[in-house]
Amino acid sequence: MLPAQIAGARSRVVSAGVDPAQYDAVTSRLASLREWPEAFAATAAGHLARGERAEAAGRLVTAGEAYRDAALWFHFATILPTAVARAHERAAGAMCRALGLLDPAAEHIGGARFRAVLRRPAGVERPPVVLVIAGMDSSKVEFHSIAEALLRRGMATYALDGPGQGELAVACAPEPDFHEVAAAAIDALDGRADLDLSRLGAIALSLGGFYGAVTLAHLPRVRAGVIVSCPYALSFDDLPPFVTETLALRTGSRDAARAFADRVRLDGVAARIRQPLRVVDGGRDVIPGVAGGARIAREAPRGEYLLVEEGEHLVGNARWAWLPDTADWIVAAVS
Repeated sequence: MLPAQIAGARSRVVSAGVDPAQYDAVTSRLASLREWPEAFAATAAGHLARGERAEAAGRLVTAGEAYRDAALWFHFATILPTAVARAHERAAGAMCRALGLLDPAAEHIGGARFRAVLRRPAGVERPPVVLVIAGMDSSKVEFHSIAEALLRRGMATYALDGPGQGELAVACAPEPDFHEVAAAAIDALDGRADLDLSRLGAIALSLGGFYGAVTLAHLPRVRAGVIVSCPYALSFDDLPPFVTETLALRTGSRDAARAFADRVRLDGVAARIRQPLRVVDGGRDVIPGVAGGARIAREAPRGEYLLVEEGEHLVGNARWAWLPDTADWIVAAVS
């Protein structure tokens, strides 16, 4: 179990920005999965202390980078069902400190059912906006590098934690009707002169891909979307224990997790997505029910499908094969 978890999470963790050598060093010292949350949180605390020393010495870029590393290690301390809830808060807090030094214009925006970070590209007067929607055991902290790719192309990014995610992992259970959450988050930006909300897109990953698909189907103001490693439909009994236990933790019980999984279905939904849609799958994704992107792309009237044969779940091990071109694609699609 431990070797499979270490190998399976590696591309996800490294593609998010964690140093691969440090990941290998930390995980090589684990004797069991029970040690994962504490070991990752301890590594995060080391980066946090390094950042505080650098900030006290006036080395603000170094401090910001260390806080970003701390945020990632705290975040990945939470991806097992046994994780301690406080690590979610510490991940969000560390990323807030990182952006305060590396991107002081970043804004933290919150509502009853969402927490978000808005970032704007330098030198662009009224940029379009891309929602970044995370998945089951993920958060707005994890996809910092995807946000950077969009920012470099002149897009503002609006990374969300919804119910059951990140800062809200403990406060409320996941909601299949994520379009309601997305609508509230978008409404929080209405009336701003520094953003062009007529050019609104979304990129959504894993279970977040389902959230993104539902959002596109219900909110035509979102003009284009990308979904990565998205489930078409989940069968609770076919899911691996890691997923069912995580869902039970996030929803509050095994029965609630089963009821949630039963509502993760895109039949009748994908056909309602009228916007341009790019669907990305990894050919080596082994999570049951997830590698169904081809069907989504077929049913969506303007869907297109990209299969990265060597890609694992989230296609983090082959971002070069989809992210640069896909970031360019969404720039064009919302224009």
